[in-house]
Amino acid sequence: MSFVSPAKGVGFINTGQHCFSANDHCSSKNFLHSSFRLCERRAKKRCGSLNARAIVVKPEIDFEDPDWKKKFQDNFEERFNLPHLRDVLDVNPRPTTFSLKRRPHMGCDIDLEERRNGYVHGDDRALLKVIKFSSPTSAGAECIDPDCSWVEQWVHRAGPRKQIYFDPEEVKAGIVTCGGLCPGLNDVIRQIVITLEIYGVKKIVGIPYGYRGFFDDGLTEIPLSRQVVQNINLAGGSLLGVSRGGASTSDIVDSIQARGINMLFVLGGNGTHAGANAIHNECHKRKLKVSVVCVPKTIDNDILLMDKTFGFDTAVEEAQRAINSAYIEARSAYHGIGLVKLMGRSSGFIAMHASLSSGQIDVCLIPEVPFNLDGPYGILQYLAHLIKTKGSAVVCVAEGAGQELLEKSDATDASGNAVLSDIGVYIQQQIKRYFKDICIPADVKYIDPTYMIRACRANASDAILCTVLGQNAVHGAFAGFSGITVGICNTHYVYLPIPEVISSPRMVDPNSRMWHRCLTSTGQPDFH
Repeated sequence: MSFVSPAKGVGFINTGQHCFSANDHCSSKNFLHSSFRLCERRAKKRCGSLNARAIVVKPEIDFEDPDWKKKFQDNFEERFNLPHLRDVLDVNPRPTTFSLKRRPHMGCDIDLEERRNGYVHGDDRALLKVIKFSSPTSAGAECIDPDCSWVEQWVHRAGPRKQIYFDPEEVKAGIVTCGGLCPGLNDVIRQIVITLEIYGVKKIVGIPYGYRGFFDDGLTEIPLSRQVVQNINLAGGSLLGVSRGGASTSDIVDSIQARGINMLFVLGGNGTHAGANAIHNECHKRKLKVSVVCVPKTIDNDILLMDKTFGFDTAVEEAQRAINSAYIEARSAYHGIGLVKLMGRSSGFIAMHASLSSGQIDVCLIPEVPFNLDGPYGILQYLAHLIKTKGSAVVCVAEGAGQELLEKSDATDASGNAVLSDIGVYIQQQIKRYFKDICIPADVKYIDPTYMIRACRANASDAILCTVLGQNAVHGAFAGFSGITVGICNTHYVYLPIPEVISSPRMVDPNSRMWHRCLTSTGQPDFH
């Protein structure tokens, strides 16, 4: 009999050798102390080659069972069913206050007809996967079974509903931004506030400096309104401030109760989502009428199941400035080598897309693909080849790449993330040492634009994404959902249960067409 191992998320599997990503879930009682840890960044050397294919691993399935597909779909539907206030409370819906009527001109007394097809039906769904792979060896194939059978996987469509589960006059909404900065935070805050007011909500507050704002006596709520947030999107950063870490889940929910908050909008990454899910579970346990809705925030673009997260497009665009500067420095110097380090702890999306879009990168290094610096197939020898043939070279490296080459530290930040060693400085030093040893002069320029990139204002693409995400977050809360996050999946905006997006980080597939395109653009060989 053929079974799939009972693991969750995405595992990398190759013939005769298995290496699954382990999920380390945080405690719902005290998530901010135990910290949510991301799963392993990539399959390491001992786990097999990079020819492994990505296979979505679900609970144990017997593929010889003729009904396995239906059982899989039933299991999927159960896991992706959205938590709702009705699960623990006897609440009745009421007609929405979010009007889709066209507004008449000033002075016109005519009540214009309501737009048709304006609301999302509760049974509307979007396909999670839209490509039917014919073989596990297809580029980027994600298969459930060895035959790559097509299995429909539907997720809830986001948007306004005709029925809502809150009286806007009784709502007190709270907004909190956690983790680090990201372009677009103010855009999301602004749109959440504006949409809440359209529903008729009068009491909207910002919780300052992340989860810390719930328990630090020196921090007070920030009253929010359209007038307050009208122009905050014109600046980077967060109007509310950010921080990492915080108190226990129980203490935070105590604070939520004391403040009378019944809608909480949480902007953050994987760790923040884990915290929000713990808050949701505690509110569920206490049978509180509190809706907890997340908006994924990470320029690393590493949230599972989503096309992209806000801030990513801006980060890639801003990275072009650093790459172009490194290119000019390298081309202008005798034997110049430009080295740019970009963000990306466990996922190399920024480095990959920035390298692909710039057309100026000779070597792109990401966490998902191991590499050697020394040896006949190492990066240093290849750089020497580029210096001899081109006269210059430009290298782009993600901050989480090559960590196995550096001395490991057990230190963690306030969010529980491992403190990474500086791969950029290390590579810079190794390049200088290597060229000195082979008696070839090399002028190495190192650029680290990390905080410049994440502190800037969102570009047009991200601003639109933030606007729609903020609107849909409010629609989701009024629809009575809790413990969910809003995202874009296959160009459609959807709601997803938080546990399904934090089971593992989204990573670059070394077998994907996009990574192959990047390698074609840079012309780099295999350094492993």
